[in-house]
Amino acid sequence: MDIQAPGNQPGKIVVVGSLNADLTIYTERLPEPGETLHGEGFTVNPGGKSANQAVAAGKLGADVSLVGAVGRDANGTMLLESCAAANVDVSHVHQVPGVETGVAVVTVDASAENTIVISAGANGTLSPGDVAEAGAAFEGAAVLCLCLEVDLDTVEAAAKAGAEAGATVLLNLSPYAPIRPSLAALSDVLLVNAHEASQFLDGEQIPGPDAEAPAWEPVLRHLVARGLPSAVVTLGADGSVVLDSRAEAGKRIVRIAPTRVDAVDTTGAGDAFTGGLAARLAAGDPLAEAAAFASVGAALATTKKGTQAAYPDASAVFARLKA
Repeated sequence: MDIQAPGNQPGKIVVVGSLNADLTIYTERLPEPGETLHGEGFTVNPGGKSANQAVAAGKLGADVSLVGAVGRDANGTMLLESCAAANVDVSHVHQVPGVETGVAVVTVDASAENTIVISAGANGTLSPGDVAEAGAAFEGAAVLCLCLEVDLDTVEAAAKAGAEAGATVLLNLSPYAPIRPSLAALSDVLLVNAHEASQFLDGEQIPGPDAEAPAWEPVLRHLVARGLPSAVVTLGADGSVVLDSRAEAGKRIVRIAPTRVDAVDTTGAGDAFTGGLAARLAAGDPLAEAAAFASVGAALATTKKGTQAAYPDASAVFARLKA
């Protein structure tokens, strides 16, 4: 099932950022500092926040181009093949000689929680010049997805290119880092979890999962003051909250209920959410409706091990929405 914009014209998505090989080991529980535990399995899978987001959107039928960098090694080949299999255009992903593909070392416990440590590798070579070189990818783009696994100057250059192309710029503030006001001003939607939202808003307390809409008003006001007109705050198993200063009265704060599943691996669920959100925004959905769709897709992604291989197609998400 394809995701298409009004008038049967598919919205184009550009994703700029990271591609990593995920080195994952499964354990009963996460180790304490200085502790060694026995693992129950080890896998090497395609990952990286940007590659994950691109694959998630591609599997949902969106028209996706990925801008990034990998090494000329087996992991780089694995990543390119995985993205291409999801119908993602990888013609703007450079294969950098003499540099290894980025890696993420992931530990997943029996409750599906994880810890992740990344090494940039080839991702660290992605530059504003590479963004400029990929200018054709931005032509006609409806949505641009960004994260912070590559250099901030590169992220801002991509945001500027996306804004100039008229795309909706989605900024996933992960892994968290302070950003310049100029990047915030170029962004249309901020994607954060509750902890990242608090960090971005200088330690402001984020309402709990049972809070009513009025409790979120100060958060929305603070976001707007920081240059962000809209945001989606994910709350893990408790769903998410859409904060949209551009929406009509009564719809500026929308709570998205969680989708209950038996989770086995939450790695990459946030990227599945971002990819789903981008796909539906590119199809012309309002932000709250896109977030509801993305929430279901992210939940379904946690029911299998790994990241990209676990992402659902559009038919699975729509079937769950109708259930």
